[in-house]
Amino acid sequence: MGEGGRLAEGLRAYRLIAGMWIRSTLAYRVSFVLTVVGGLLVTGLDFVAILLMFSQVDVLGGYTLPEVAFLYGLSATSFGLADLSIGSAGRLGSRVRDGTLDTLLVRPAPVLAQVAADRFALRRVARLIQGTLVLGYACVALDVAWTPVKVALVPVMLVCGGVIFSAVFVAGAAFQFVAQDASEVQAAFTYGGQTLLQYPPTVFGKELVRGVTFVLPLAFVNWVPAAHVLGRPYPLGLPEWAAFAPPLVAAACCAAAGLAWRAGLRTYRSTGS
Repeated sequence: MGEGGRLAEGLRAYRLIAGMWIRSTLAYRVSFVLTVVGGLLVTGLDFVAILLMFSQVDVLGGYTLPEVAFLYGLSATSFGLADLSIGSAGRLGSRVRDGTLDTLLVRPAPVLAQVAADRFALRRVARLIQGTLVLGYACVALDVAWTPVKVALVPVMLVCGGVIFSAVFVAGAAFQFVAQDASEVQAAFTYGGQTLLQYPPTVFGKELVRGVTFVLPLAFVNWVPAAHVLGRPYPLGLPEWAAFAPPLVAAACCAAAGLAWRAGLRTYRSTGS
């Protein structure tokens, strides 16, 4: 079977498994609604913290509140897309430890699709909704001359950002084949990276900015392309064309995550007898 066939098979398996968990969740609609509302309140505390900062200052790292809200909304929405679609991969370490990953290996479906859709948590839509609301506020409040290019760049950032975060989830899951108790390490790069991107790059040291630009390229989720939209200096003096590089960065991240996943899966030897 070619790559296209395996991809189609994986998407079909993902859709069937995720659909099963979604139907299970919606069987208790009131409970689901209350859970989502609670999630909105909890995730909203992140932005409340930013609002509290701006109650004391006019700018943060040279950025105004609408500009920081723009960065926040892009980061939270992109991460929300990845967390909703593939966040379940973060629990792979527990399956490796107790040997239940074996049950996925014997099923006639790609393992990654099964891991990603396992116990699909529709409640995670709360983070996506909250990020979208903040992004909508920012787009209205920004003092920016919206050109067709800038308008088109926003959905590109969201999609590519979601793909980049998804690649980090997959790479982190692959690492758990080797270090079975590495879920917290993975969270440092996924949830921690999302929190980092909520704030302007100007508030961080240059070494950290270099790390999330050239090593783990999370800066291409929002910092770099948002500089074009906001008319801000590019981090580390990057050229202007870098604002349009997120699709290439997302593709490279997917390729690297795919290689990591295959290498990790080949090292799996079950739990023994």
